[in-house]
Amino acid sequence: MYQSVEYVSPAEALKIIESGNRVFVHGSAQTPKYLLHNLAKEAPRLTNVELVFITVQGDIEVDKPEYEDNFHINCMFVSNSVRKAVNEGRGDFIPIFLSDIPDLFKKGIMPIDVAMIQVSPPDEHGYCSLGLSVDIARSAVNLATHIIAQVNPNVPRTHGDSLIHSSRIDKFVYHEDALPEVDYGAAVSEIEMKIGKYVAEMIEDGSTLQMGIGTIPDAVLKCLSNHKNLGVHTEMFSDGIIDLFEKDVINNTKKKIHPNKAVTGFAIGTRKLYDYVHDNPAFGFLDIDYVNDPHVIRRNPKVVAINSAIEVDLTGQVCADSIGSMQYSGIGGQMDFMRGSALSEGGKPIIALTSRTTKGIPRLVPYLKQGAGVVTTRGHVHYVVTEYGAAYLFGKNLRQRAKALINIAHPDDREMLERECYNRFKHF
Repeated sequence: MYQSVEYVSPAEALKIIESGNRVFVHGSAQTPKYLLHNLAKEAPRLTNVELVFITVQGDIEVDKPEYEDNFHINCMFVSNSVRKAVNEGRGDFIPIFLSDIPDLFKKGIMPIDVAMIQVSPPDEHGYCSLGLSVDIARSAVNLATHIIAQVNPNVPRTHGDSLIHSSRIDKFVYHEDALPEVDYGAAVSEIEMKIGKYVAEMIEDGSTLQMGIGTIPDAVLKCLSNHKNLGVHTEMFSDGIIDLFEKDVINNTKKKIHPNKAVTGFAIGTRKLYDYVHDNPAFGFLDIDYVNDPHVIRRNPKVVAINSAIEVDLTGQVCADSIGSMQYSGIGGQMDFMRGSALSEGGKPIIALTSRTTKGIPRLVPYLKQGAGVVTTRGHVHYVVTEYGAAYLFGKNLRQRAKALINIAHPDDREMLERECYNRFKHF
């Protein structure tokens, strides 16, 4: 029979963490900020505690310079919260496909001493929910030696692989706090809406969608109101899908795996989204090594993967995680879905980006910046879309690719790109 849990102070719970431990930190909307701020107070007794995670949200305190000897950030994706620490050398970045991260835990490459998570209160059977971030947290809590949970009634109870029984958790800390919110839809620009329309025209009825992080995926979703029978199998989603669910545009009826259910690893958006997925059986939050497995992705027909980039060179190489040598984000699931959608029957891998940054810097370039990382290789790229149209690169030689990309570059950049193309390929 289930026994109610005993709540303790953060100081009592965090005694579990010892110097030299590796600590997994729950991420995205589930970032346990209250525990992290209290962990900073434990700094005098701790040294060389490694903190591993993908994205975290908000001020986490432990990334500040004064804690450099106490806590070492070793992240698999560089979010805004830790970008400064990583680029100033107080933290590190691990380049890895999102689908491969659970293997680091499972194969003992990165054994987890303590998992620090944020969950819903236990139900009458003693089960808490990992809420909006199952992704790599599922494997982390399965394999961690100890688990500390921040219990928050604002965490939605999600369906899928999100449940963890309270008997698995060593220490419970109760703290009611608002979850981090991001409103991508409110930030969509007029140029991004043009891109959204081009991409929407490429999506057939009955397609299965993957949307990466950012405003362009939300712009695409805003343009899909007249489509029919769309499905969702994605690493993440945001508020943009709610309207399409309510209009029955997204109903998941044509999917071959998990029909009638939207599959994801995590979600981040506004409170409206969090309330929408709460106890909603139409959504399945699953382990990321399953969700992002290209062999799983390809089993659905017409998978359309929509991802963005920082810059694309004239041969089709996609840099999506760095600005030169400055680490901006991470590999994430882009390659998982670019490959999975390419293998799907009727699938379309799409890289969508504005032709220039908001500061007027070209994003279709002759060469990637020195130090830039290639996230998606030119061998994996099929479609590149800007506000000036779509370029299809698959099967094209280098000169043909360059011509196609120049045609969708900003008009003021085309002469420069043509000149660079001529210098490289000797005629254009």
